Amino acid sequence: MNQIVPPQARCRAAAARRDITPPVGIYHRMWGAATHDRATGVHRPLLATALALEAHDGQPVRRVIVGMDHCLMWHDDLERLRHDVCRQAGLGPEELLIAFSHTHGAGLMDRSRSQLPGGELIGPYLDQLALALADAVREALAGLREATITYGAGRCSLAMNRDQWDPASKQFVCGLDPTAPTDDTLLVARVTSADGRHVAAVVNYACHPTTLAWQNTLISPDYIGALREVVEAAAPGPCLFLLGACGDLGPREGYVGDTRVADRHGRELGYAALSVLESLAPPGQCYQYRGPVVSGATLGDWGYEPLDPAALAAKSTWLCRDWTVAVPYREGLPTREQTQRELDRWNAAERQAQQAGDALQARDCRAQVERMQRQLTRVGQLPPGSDFPLPVSLWQLGDGYWLFLEGEYYHHLQRALRAAFPARTLLVSTVVNGWRPAYLPTRDTYGRGIYQEQVAILAPGCLESVVDAVAAQIEAWETASRQ
Repeated sequence: MNQIVPPQARCRAAAARRDITPPVGIYHRMWGAATHDRATGVHRPLLATALALEAHDGQPVRRVIVGMDHCLMWHDDLERLRHDVCRQAGLGPEELLIAFSHTHGAGLMDRSRSQLPGGELIGPYLDQLALALADAVREALAGLREATITYGAGRCSLAMNRDQWDPASKQFVCGLDPTAPTDDTLLVARVTSADGRHVAAVVNYACHPTTLAWQNTLISPDYIGALREVVEAAAPGPCLFLLGACGDLGPREGYVGDTRVADRHGRELGYAALSVLESLAPPGQCYQYRGPVVSGATLGDWGYEPLDPAALAAKSTWLCRDWTVAVPYREGLPTREQTQRELDRWNAAERQAQQAGDALQARDCRAQVERMQRQLTRVGQLPPGSDFPLPVSLWQLGDGYWLFLEGEYYHHLQRALRAAFPARTLLVSTVVNGWRPAYLPTRDTYGRGIYQEQVAILAPGCLESVVDAVAAQIEAWETASRQ
């Protein structure tokens, strides 16, 4: 082989950034085990990064990804937010993707919690959030210009498997199992304008942002804040983080209150991303063998050369499909009535523990109350019927595939798809446009009693059916490109 052609894509692109940090004192309780309600300060600002992309060759195809530093939003609040942003920015609903960083340090933005301490600040904050996101989207759309996306891959050992068997209590916990399989794949996409300016860097990695847990009382993007700081110091322009399939993956050291640990994690991932960025080829070029050079030894001379017109044209491919996969609900899903009874039971148990002065029991009961409150919201917003219509958005941008999915997936999803299509770069972004399906574990996870299975609303085999549906679409595009 006398030529190395780096994976690339040609398009039009621009990025914009807004600070979306909530006010100190807002309702912040994300963890069931937390004993505080209000945020007491800010570790690092929460940010929203808008990346606008448009087809290079005049096709009427454009999409905007907004990476947002929040854990999740319930369906009704999120749909209201997306509607407001689309209306203000002039986008169709299919053109806007909101990708949550899934930081657990930002609090739970839920309008129905307005009666709780700090909850009165949630509604006004979400109204301002819509304005900020729309402003960033408009700026990105106005700045669209010719660009090249250059893809690269690396490794980072931050993420480890968190499905842990506890032999003492004889149960599975979300902890750390260093012997179980993981996925350390790190993907980076550098976006460069035609005049050579750095537009943005996309970092795609699968690791739950759960460094900071119930002890933390500060608003925080978790490790993503320091990641961006490291990348943007060396590559001016916004860094957009897209969370991979990490339902069973978390940071090596997690569930702490020390923000220095989150910063250390972010720097670890940031330096790994910079290593990939530094290795990328110049946009629109390939690495070409030029011939022998006689020296002390006969050397092989390689150098970068512009891609020929035909190869360059192939990098302009943009295919896009948005569809739903009908995935069966699991048997025995709790009803609203059942959940309400459980919520009432745990509320009573918490009051009883408080009256008895049992702080530990009261904390555990309050965690169960939190579980039931979330379950009540989730089951109340599920579509009717026997199947859940799971939204899937898949793009082909030049040599890369971009997959966007609602909910949380075990890392089998990305490993299986990348194994099936090893010649392609595949960016997988989860917790996009919502969290309604909750977790999609592997088939063999069901029956273990671990948290991810307990809150899953879809039947065993749900993850594998999504893999099959996405693989079938990619294979159809690959087949068509060979004909």
